[in-house]
Amino acid sequence: MRTAAWFVGAVIVLPACGNNQAPDADDWYVVHQDLPGALLSVWGTSARDVWTVGGDARDGSGPLVLHFDGDAWTRIPTSETAGNLWWVFGFAGGPIYAGGDGGMILRHDNGVFVRMETPGNDTVFGIWGASPDDLWAVGGASESTNGFAWRSSGAAWVPEPSVPSSVQQGASIWKVFGLSATDAWFVGSNGVALHWDGAMLSTGETGIGSSLFTVHGGGERYVAVGGVASGVIVEYDGTAWTQATPEPEPMGLTGVHVRPDGRDGVVVGQFARVYLRVDGRWQIEDHGLLINDDLHGAWIDDEGGVWAVGGKTFTYPLTDGVMIYRGSNQALIDGGGL
Repeated sequence: MRTAAWFVGAVIVLPACGNNQAPDADDWYVVHQDLPGALLSVWGTSARDVWTVGGDARDGSGPLVLHFDGDAWTRIPTSETAGNLWWVFGFAGGPIYAGGDGGMILRHDNGVFVRMETPGNDTVFGIWGASPDDLWAVGGASESTNGFAWRSSGAAWVPEPSVPSSVQQGASIWKVFGLSATDAWFVGSNGVALHWDGAMLSTGETGIGSSLFTVHGGGERYVAVGGVASGVIVEYDGTAWTQATPEPEPMGLTGVHVRPDGRDGVVVGQFARVYLRVDGRWQIEDHGLLINDDLHGAWIDDEGGVWAVGGKTFTYPLTDGVMIYRGSNQALIDGGGL
């Protein structure tokens, strides 16, 4: 198993683990560990097109952005020399978007990242779109101020006017995800939950008064996770949000991804905790790895591979990036070295 990575300029040199045995799809593996920036989000179009973004590498080359092409990892340069990226999302064939500090939204198209103009300087924590010409970006200045939602048709970003004034004044919006252009949920601090119906945002009720950090969905189901000292999972079936938090009560949870059919999913959180949705219930997963950093984001690829990323994500600077993986891609298990 590989346990470390070294940066040489803009290239990552990854030692192979020397595992000559056939991989077991139910086993977990450390893909990256001890990276200079924490990894905050992972997403891809397939198991052979995976992106992860995260903290400033603090070497003058800006935020950490890595890409996996099915065989090897490459660090992708950005147009920025400093800052953290909190989220990555895009479309098969492009473009890819990454959002972060200082109102930063980077668009990757034709092999290059370009910074887009945005209407504010607060942190972009989440990006989602039904199509490349129907995009959302959300964020805020802190946990308790300047919550915003911006929209774009692929070029300019403009504020969404139906964001409630109470959110703008007293909360952040952490994430957004939709099942269609006329059905999307936004979650944030202080119990914020907003629903988009294609015309305007309206307030929803999850029963949770603290932060919900991430929302995702599939089929007709949405799942949102959050909490700090105590983690929570809530699910939406098209009618109402209900509690789905497992027992014993988990630590704080920050990342969730649901497969397209809505039946299975993965949730991650503090101290490298992983939960999988099995037979309609969330159950803790014993990955057996010797890691204890927080996991911040998760994703399930088209082959059923489960990915989770994190590091030191609650204190600045955001460092010690880690990625773990459950699946059968031999290149990942052997390091995906260059």
